[in-house]
Amino acid sequence: MRVRLKGDAICTLLLLVALCSLLYSQLEHLVPVGNKEPTKKQPSVTAKILSAPRAPWRPMPAEATVLKPHVTPVIRQTEAANNKVTTTTRPPLTDSAFNFKRYLLNKDNRNFNLLINQPKKCRKTPGGPFLLIAIKSVVEDFDRREIVRKTWGKEGLVNGEQIQRVFLLGTPKNRTVLATWETLIHQESQTYRDILLWDFMDTFFNLTLKEIHFLNWAAEFCHNVKFIFKGDADVFVNVENIVDFLERHDPTEDLFVGDIIYNARPIRVQKSKYYIPETMYGLSIYPAYAGGGGFLLSSHTMKKLSKACREVELFPIDDVFLGMCLQRINLKPILHEGFKTFGIVKPSAAPHLQTFDPCFYKDLMVVHSLKVAEIWLMWNLLHSPRLSCTQKKQVKKPFQWKKKAQITPQASPLS
Repeated sequence: MRVRLKGDAICTLLLLVALCSLLYSQLEHLVPVGNKEPTKKQPSVTAKILSAPRAPWRPMPAEATVLKPHVTPVIRQTEAANNKVTTTTRPPLTDSAFNFKRYLLNKDNRNFNLLINQPKKCRKTPGGPFLLIAIKSVVEDFDRREIVRKTWGKEGLVNGEQIQRVFLLGTPKNRTVLATWETLIHQESQTYRDILLWDFMDTFFNLTLKEIHFLNWAAEFCHNVKFIFKGDADVFVNVENIVDFLERHDPTEDLFVGDIIYNARPIRVQKSKYYIPETMYGLSIYPAYAGGGGFLLSSHTMKKLSKACREVELFPIDDVFLGMCLQRINLKPILHEGFKTFGIVKPSAAPHLQTFDPCFYKDLMVVHSLKVAEIWLMWNLLHSPRLSCTQKKQVKKPFQWKKKAQITPQASPLS
């Protein structure tokens, strides 16, 4: 009797286990385990962009290269009423993303209104100013404009030559605060009389528009200027050296001087800020151009470039575009070692060297990529009456190689 009951219990247990396994397998098909989404082929935003009709010569728009966010998407639900697909919100494009399609469609728009003008800027001096300083800026960078006004960009006499100044601006990208900025920039213009504001959006790829509009303005309102320095607001300029250099040149002859870049190749990497597809520029090498930190040109060259800019097709990189205009007028730019548009590079043999030293800057013309405080500090150091770059360390005895017998553990090495 016990053997029969034991056998019945074992059989009942096995049947119960089999029944549970069967029910579990059925439930696995009915209810997704771990909230797994059923496999569906959903349309993507990228696919929509790729399938958009466009002419065969137009490059791929920048939005097509935006990567999907690394987050777990919510479960998508198909609505039978309108057949729409609900997806997670895509992150906005970064400032570096460039819509080439939009650029090509609008690239012929090169005439924008001048909202703030300084028509009398170059009439203050009989015969015109010797040097006009033109600085690229953006509306919100008031602190950079102010430090330039108080240091190397001061208007007045330098080494007996008259200096004038203008800032080149477009409208801010953030249109929601345009009214506020418009009030502030008009007040700044009334105070300093050095603001030129055009009605195009101030972006990196619109710097070419800033280039051609300034040249047109200079040809019309400052044709009597002798020389022009054009640069960024984050540079330090030794105006005394520039005036001394320009006094040895004739403003009625061609002159274009700066940190000239030769044999530069277009960047074909889409992630780069300077990416240019072959459909936009098919050649393998750019023409010689000056680094945008700052360069000098004569009045004669300015007038020729203002005409060439109207004939050369717009290009999104302003430095290269100006190189194309120089090529158009068959003018070779001049390389000058005093223009450090990539900053002061430490010598490989002296990595410990401190390059932020007024004695380094004393003989230079332009140094790029300085902060506001650094511009102020360097200006004051260079104009300090205590500055002396001719002092040398005095050595009590001339250097001599020591004999091995004279070397002791207590001897200190020569510095």
